[in-house]
Amino acid sequence: MNTVEFLIENKRNGKIFEVSKSVTTVSVETNRTGSPGKMTFTIIKSGDLDFLEGDTVRFSVDGQLQFFGWVFTKSKDRWGVIDVVCYDRLRYLKAKASYAFYGQTAGAILQQISADLQIDTGTVEDTGYQIPSLIEEEQTCFDIIEGALQQTLLNTGVIYVMYDNGTGVSLQRSDNMISNVIIGEKSLLTDYKYKTDIDSQTYNSIKLARPNEETGRADVFIAQDTSTIAQWGLLQLYQSVDGDVNNAQVKAQAATSLQYYNRRMKTLSVSSLGIPGLRAGQMVYMHVPGLGDINLDQYVLLEKVVHTWEQGVHTMEFETLPL
Repeated sequence: MNTVEFLIENKRNGKIFEVSKSVTTVSVETNRTGSPGKMTFTIIKSGDLDFLEGDTVRFSVDGQLQFFGWVFTKSKDRWGVIDVVCYDRLRYLKAKASYAFYGQTAGAILQQISADLQIDTGTVEDTGYQIPSLIEEEQTCFDIIEGALQQTLLNTGVIYVMYDNGTGVSLQRSDNMISNVIIGEKSLLTDYKYKTDIDSQTYNSIKLARPNEETGRADVFIAQDTSTIAQWGLLQLYQSVDGDVNNAQVKAQAATSLQYYNRRMKTLSVSSLGIPGLRAGQMVYMHVPGLGDINLDQYVLLEKVVHTWEQGVHTMEFETLPL
């Protein structure tokens, strides 16, 4: 039986409530990109329990932190049952701002924006690649940082994951976040759905346009794969690049982008027994023979993870993109 600790701190008076016996269900969701960590829970009002939006919540299982964040939404019915929505620090990066960065890495951009918003940071790995320029006006800080990470990916082929480790916003390479668990036949797996497509994130022609002040026109660079064009038809990705990028850098970015996008997307949705602490952005080893057109026996990157604790049972749903 797991030992669960669920703490809510009332910031107005400093009182801390341990409510694990009053909470009936807990769900913790993380996504590799696009949204902050989120926890929803249902609690039955009892005793002198008193908390408001902005108060902090800490949820741990067997001494391992599962979620730390802030209350954003409360709703209560006539029977005293309260549904609560909480988010971690990444939620505060939804603030809009304008920035101009020159020759900065994605890690440095994250640290500067976090400092400006007075958001604590944790482990921030050096992403290495210096982005020639990144100019954004009235965009969310979340999207600005993710745009920097996307540029880093397209120019280096390395995936970096931004997440809240409980003490601050952190940034790590996905291959430095490998879990030691194995999920598959006879190992935690309860159900799965496997989908392949070329509909959403597949491109076999990359067209990059760079402004040319001398000619007044854009210089166009194209990288494409004639074999998959013959098979799938022309699936083109068109993007503008900064005028400060030289020919070699644009060609390298087009080639790296083609290598990344020129493939069928393979999405695997899995139901399994819960593994405390597993989060989106991590890599886990999966062993599922006879998975459609492949025998899955490799590490996979977790795109979305949803943990659920209910009546003492911990289950998990996650989505991954098999390589």
